[in-house]
Amino acid sequence: MIQIRIKNEIYGGIEMIKTTLEVKGMACGMCENHVNEAIRNAFAVKKVTSSHAKNQTEIISEEPLDEEKIKSVIAETGYELGAITSEPYQKKGLFSFGK
Repeated sequence: MIQIRIKNEIYGGIEMIKTTLEVKGMACGMCENHVNEAIRNAFAVKKVTSSHAKNQTEIISEEPLDEEKIKSVIAETGYELGAITSEPYQKKGLFSFGK
């Protein structure tokens, strides 16, 4: 008998984690791209977006990310890392209104 576990937070059938980083020192879109590429190269992520206006990077991944490795990766970019928070992530689809 095969049992299938249905998870509460789903992104394409897989439970996801949203990790939010406070990244200080980004001043433009090129800075955002620099941080995004560093994260993509260091971790297996589904999505990464940065905002210099918000001093923030959001990462969507299947597994929790190693905070010490995050610190090292951001330090190598030359930007300053502040707070790191993680929470379950649920993709908001076109038909998720009212759920």
